[in-house]
Amino acid sequence: MDDLLAQLRASAEPTRLRLLSLCARGSFCVSDLCGILGQSQPRLSRHLKLLVEAGLLERMPEGANVFFQLPADADLARQILARLPEDDPLLAADRRAAARLAAERARAASDAFQRHGADWDEMRALELPAAEIEAALLSALPERLDRLLDIGSGTGRLIEILAPRCTSALGVDASREMLALARARLAERGLSHCSVRQADMYRLPLPDAGFDAATLQMVLHYAEDPAAALAEAARVLRPAGLLLVVDLAPHARADLLGRHAHRWPGFDDAQMAGWLGAAGCALRTARSIDGPLAVRLWLAQRQPVSIPVPSR
Repeated sequence: MDDLLAQLRASAEPTRLRLLSLCARGSFCVSDLCGILGQSQPRLSRHLKLLVEAGLLERMPEGANVFFQLPADADLARQILARLPEDDPLLAADRRAAARLAAERARAASDAFQRHGADWDEMRALELPAAEIEAALLSALPERLDRLLDIGSGTGRLIEILAPRCTSALGVDASREMLALARARLAERGLSHCSVRQADMYRLPLPDAGFDAATLQMVLHYAEDPAAALAEAARVLRPAGLLLVVDLAPHARADLLGRHAHRWPGFDDAQMAGWLGAAGCALRTARSIDGPLAVRLWLAQRQPVSIPVPSR
């Protein structure tokens, strides 16, 4: 009862309701929220602290910034927000300001990529059949998922196409520029049940067994230690959870190891099955998609952890 009362007290204030309404639609840092609400940072920081302490918002550190969003299990907050009138002038003004901010953030991120010459759309750069790969990925996963984790989410395209199947989806990436583009994509499409955060794929800031499915698309060929990345992905899967890996099959393109900074020239089934098995997953299916470079999809399932029975 104490937790419920604390959440009700924390939400019973106009500014905090506006903050909850905004953070239910995406993730924002303090400076974003100051600009949208037109209030000072000390004032908003105090409101945010109260909402976090009550469990109505969660903090996601990212470099020098901290982003705030609704936790996946914030059921009470969503019930409260569902009772707010959609045509409330103040909330509508907040939504318009947030939409302008998302557009500015996406443009700034795109400009940064162009200035630094980064080619973030790897499928296009390698002339891979993106539509076929996405169709194969969709067919490999169930029609309904509860919680999805996309590791190395990039610009958020994979989260976008899987969003209709998920109750909630989280993308993690090490690049703040990528995350800015992903946030803009998710906000533009109104995918409020999806979010992204900065994280190291070898040390995910996530609890054990919290997700029904995890995906790694075109990520492992950059990894120094693919086995460790797969083991960490398996750690956050529930028993019987699915792990889908999409990556290049073995190839002889030496230029990819130089100009594109690939660490691995693709992967074969034996290699992948060995790493997955060591991570506690059993390989269920594997299939190829032809193109200038063959792409391989491996679908594995997390095996239950056996608990030894003490001898009498």
